Amino acid sequence: MASTFKLFGSDDQTTVPTNLHEVIPVTGTIVSGTYSDNNIKNYAHEMFQSVYDYPFLSSSANHVYDITAGFSSNSALSGATGVVQNEKKINIYNQFAKILVQPDITGSIQDFDQDGDLSAGGTKMKECIFMPFSRLLAKDEIKKGSVQLTFITGGAHAYPQTGDTKTLFDAGAQTDYKVNSPAGEYGLLYSNSSGTGNSIGHVYYQAGVAVVTASVFENFGFEGQTGYSVNQALVSASITSSANALRHRTQNLQFNNTTELNSTIYFCRASANEFNYSSNPTYLSGSKVVVKNTRTDTPVSYITTVGLYSSDNVLLAVAKLSEPLKKDPTNELTLRVRLDF
Repeated sequence: MASTFKLFGSDDQTTVPTNLHEVIPVTGTIVSGTYSDNNIKNYAHEMFQSVYDYPFLSSSANHVYDITAGFSSNSALSGATGVVQNEKKINIYNQFAKILVQPDITGSIQDFDQDGDLSAGGTKMKECIFMPFSRLLAKDEIKKGSVQLTFITGGAHAYPQTGDTKTLFDAGAQTDYKVNSPAGEYGLLYSNSSGTGNSIGHVYYQAGVAVVTASVFENFGFEGQTGYSVNQALVSASITSSANALRHRTQNLQFNNTTELNSTIYFCRASANEFNYSSNPTYLSGSKVVVKNTRTDTPVSYITTVGLYSSDNVLLAVAKLSEPLKKDPTNELTLRVRLDF
């Protein structure tokens, strides 16, 4: 326990934010192949499907992301004949739109807008695939400009996939992203890395959600059937079947996550006339300082630990030095202590 305390001044501490990034690749073999779908969890409500990195009953399994699909009540599909799970598909769409899309002036839910400006007359994404990534993968947020989602756009509903591929990029999002979402910042997804043409989806960075217009998949096949247009598929197939078809068409999902560290740096300063003695009982022997041979010798101490205390002298944190530092009246020391949180 310290017997001498020194107060921090305004110049003795500063706060520094640091962003750490980690590359997250989710390959098609994990999503649909390696574990023969034993890592896929379906639910009785059939409103979404969960993907794990191991068989989901294993204690080491980690939740990777969910897959679901839906359409707006303004979509022509909502009024089609014989729509499977019509109400659930509308509810799924509305749930994501309520969280991710700014409501109109009356507070009503708006459809996803292709270019994100929500202006009247803009092109709406009324039929969508939704992929919310787990917090384990996305961490504090997805790094802007790092998203690449590669899918097989045609072929049979089976693994391994065959057919043409399409990669979606959040091109240019490092500097050009949208801020008009209640869920935070989001970028537009394009079918090329240059960010030209019309966008075909959104990625919400803090929420960790990718929204892709269903028209990307021009030739979906469900449950072994091929030749369905995506609209036919969303009408005739359940949400679980839609999720299965999307998984079997997933070649690679990749992005960088972001972990934000807020660091407070304390500069612990020991001037020439400070901390030259130790409160350790072994520093004294018979009331004499053991490191002094005569009364006129310079006092010496060795600093090994820095303690940070509250205003009422309660120890809050301890920092250990890699080796003892010699301290006497002829030198001054500044120890830099960093706390990450």
